[in-house]
Amino acid sequence: MHAIKITIFGAAVAAAFPAWGQAMNMPGMDMPMPAASAPAPSLPETDMHGMSMPSAGASAPVDAGKAPVPSMSAPGMTMQGMGATAVPGTSPAKPDSQKGMAEMPGMGSPAPAAAVSPRSADAYSGGYTLTTGPYIPSGVKPPRLADRETFGSVLVDRLERAYGHDAGNWTAYDVQAWFGRDFNRLVLKAEGQASQGRVQDARTELLWGHAIAPYWDLQTGVRHDNGGGPDRNWLAFGVQGIAPYWFDIEATAYVGDQGRSALRLASSYELLLTQRWVLQPRAEVNVYGKDDPERSLGSGLSDATAGLRLRYEFSRQFAPYIGVEWSGRFGRTADFARAAGERKSTTDVVVGLHFWF
Repeated sequence: MHAIKITIFGAAVAAAFPAWGQAMNMPGMDMPMPAASAPAPSLPETDMHGMSMPSAGASAPVDAGKAPVPSMSAPGMTMQGMGATAVPGTSPAKPDSQKGMAEMPGMGSPAPAAAVSPRSADAYSGGYTLTTGPYIPSGVKPPRLADRETFGSVLVDRLERAYGHDAGNWTAYDVQAWFGRDFNRLVLKAEGQASQGRVQDARTELLWGHAIAPYWDLQTGVRHDNGGGPDRNWLAFGVQGIAPYWFDIEATAYVGDQGRSALRLASSYELLLTQRWVLQPRAEVNVYGKDDPERSLGSGLSDATAGLRLRYEFSRQFAPYIGVEWSGRFGRTADFARAAGERKSTTDVVVGLHFWF
């Protein structure tokens, strides 16, 4: 008696809720259940914006004495953009209005991109360059990077007047100019002294500079010496740059005729006492491979200078200074100086200008 009542109740429930007679056919939600034992009347399908709910199919008989369990399979119950998964053994029909997720604007799966090397410019520029692209109007010069532009500069590091006790007064200059690009440039260096209306000693170099590392240039070219004897010409090979802790370094080797050779080392440092007061220590050493009596130069360590200058920068490009400089001669060079009635070492007070443009 109780089994009959349960069966009648199950049939009523299946008739009232036909959707329970089918499985929830959603991705990851397939839950097939045993069908009801009694057939359920079909209801008209309702399509609510892609949500189709067909009537439940016929239910399978159940064991006697057991209550019928409504099926949760609803093959027609699909939402727009949510594909249906068929229950094994059934063939649910999909309405024509149903669309997959891939058909919705902006919701489709992107197609795999073609393999592009991460170092290729096409991976970021879309194939455009600095000279081609929709952003360059017709007739307009395309942009250029800084390392493709040509620049120039002239630095007068020292233009000074020296006042000595015994050696008298003299004028000195140290100029460096360059013209070119970041990686390759033409460099002109000129340094010398003049007194009593004539040049006592001068060195002029014309070099080609090539960047070999950050802050460092390889320089090669020619050097010409004049004043204080016959002229001398040299081939020059060296480096110039900024060492750690911001020391300016110049190291150049020279090869001349008749087996002559020389080495020049120079270094300077700029210590900012304030934003305008700058203290600059500087040192220079010259070494020669053989004696040159006609120019009063001996082999080995020939001469050295060390100075300290304090300048005030009215602007970064213009600064007067005052300082003191010591210079000395060594070895055979000192012997040549004594023979000419000159002092082996001197200490002078200097006043000058430092500027660039």
